[in-house]
Parts: sequence; structure tokens; C-alpha cells
Amino acid sequence: MSKLPLLLLPFLALSSLRAASPDELFAAGNLHAWCAVPFDARKRGPEERAEMLEKLGFKHFVYDWRAKDIPTFDAEIEALKKHGVELTGWWSPTDPHSPVLRATLEVFQRQNVHPQLWVMGGGEPTNTPEEQQARVEQEAERIRQIAELARPYGCKVELYNHNKWFGVMDNEVAIVERLRQLGVTDVGIVYNFSHGHQDIAEFPAIWKRMQRYVVAVNVTGMVENGERKIMPPSQGEFELGMLRVIVDSGWRGRIGLIAEQGGDAEVTLGNYLCGLEWCKKELTQPGSGGPKPDFTAH
Repeated sequence: MSKLPLLLLPFLALSSLRAASPDELFAAGNLHAWCAVPFDARKRGPEERAEMLEKLGFKHFVYDWRAKDIPTFDAEIEALKKHGVELTGWWSPTDPHSPVLRATLEVFQRQNVHPQLWVMGGGEPTNTPEEQQARVEQEAERIRQIAELARPYGCKVELYNHNKWFGVMDNEVAIVERLRQLGVTDVGIVYNFSHGHQDIAEFPAIWKRMQRYVVAVNVTGMVENGERKIMPPSQGEFELGMLRVIVDSGWRGRIGLIAEQGGDAEVTLGNYLCGLEWCKKELTQPGSGGPKPDFTAH
């Protein structure tokens, strides 16, 4: 058995902050769906996708698009409105000078919506403190420009951990804190379990450093060394302990479920909902969830 769960145990009974109720944190109204566009084997269009989200009970959606989807941006938003689903977030181009970014903001203005912009980054590891500081300054300036562009449209920027230097949480925290020194106080963080396997062993300490800036957590099953990175919650070894840390910290952000595993997005998101429900029961009363859900037949 892996020793990693033992590293989480001292943090599973945190009591210094009022614990969030699992029922509240994982309630249907606090969940968003993510990655349901490019990874859907059914290749649904805007209307079919909005129908699916409504059928599954999602009230919030984050849009992960590809170039082929640009002509249907207005149709996507209109379909979501029709089915009572809020456009909570939007995958953003990383370049503040991107014409697609500017055009998308005009779509938001036209449709009177104000989603968060989820912004990624990259970069190889830095080798010296001077190089690290220069990278933080460089990335803070990039994000500042996107945030300044988006602000008149009522949109906030959130940093999205997606591998490489930018995906290291302490680097994202450093960017956010530098931005605050520059007077940009409305940039936060979206944390993805699926890109945080390197965080498992030290997650309680990492979460403590980033918690104040995190606005959303996308949950997946978590296994050592990142094997099978994309799996429903309940199917891994460590997500329950990580969720316990989050719940006991008193955090109150939104929880995301992703369809990046592939296949029919309705089936995938349904499995994630089922897996999260098992986690919720286990967090409320250990043992009450029964056997882990079996998705092998799906």
C-alpha cells in the first residue's frame, strides 16, 4: 500500500476554520461541467449540449472550445440561456493581443454574459532565483493585460494549472501576489486535480498556501504518479483525502466535473456525478458510501 495517504492524515481533522458542509459544497447548484465540447464522442452542437447539461442537472457550464467552434459562440450562449444553464467560465486565449479574445469579449457584451476567463500558461522550470523572479514578472504582466482587457466587459481572469512551470501552484500564487502588488486584485485560481498529481504528497500545505485565491476546483480521481490521470472521483486513491482537506478548510468555491476522459459526454459527466456523490457520503460519514461505484460497464 502506498505511504502517501499517511501524509494526509494529520490534516484530515482540521478544526481551526468552520468546516464546509459536504452537502453544501457538492450540491447540484454549486457544480459546473467542463471539457464537454472537444472531448464528446457524440460531437453535440450547442442545443444538444445545453439539453444534456439540463438533463444532468447542471446549472453552470464552463466552455472549452476549439477553432471550429468560433462561429457558434453566440448560439452556444443562447442555447445555455434557453435551458437555464449559466455560462460560468470560458477557456481563454493566452495572448492578450489575440483577435479571438477581443472578438469573444464582444460576443459576451452582445449576449450580456460575464464568464470568468480561464487562462493557461507554460514554460520550462527556472534555474535561478533571478530567472524565477523574471518569469513571475513576465507572466504577471501577461495576465495583467488580459485582466485589464476583460474588466470593462465584467469578466474576471482565473489562472488555470495545466502542466509545466505555469502549472506549479506556488508559481501561480506568486503571479497572483505580484499582481496584487501592482493593484490587480481580481485575479484568482482554478485548481485541477487532473493536473495536480505532483501535489498529492504535500497537498495540505500547498492548499493552505493557495486556498485564499482559489475560486474553483475541478475534481477527478487521483492516483500515485499520475497513472490514468483522467478518471471519475471515487476511482482513485487520494481524492477523498484531498477533498477532506478542502472541506475542512472552510473553502466555499465552485466544484467542477470534467468530460475530458472522452466517450459520450453525458455518460462521462454522469459517472463523475455518481462518483462525487459517493465522495460526499464518505466525507459526511465514512463508510456510508458503500462500495465504490463500478463504471467498467459504461
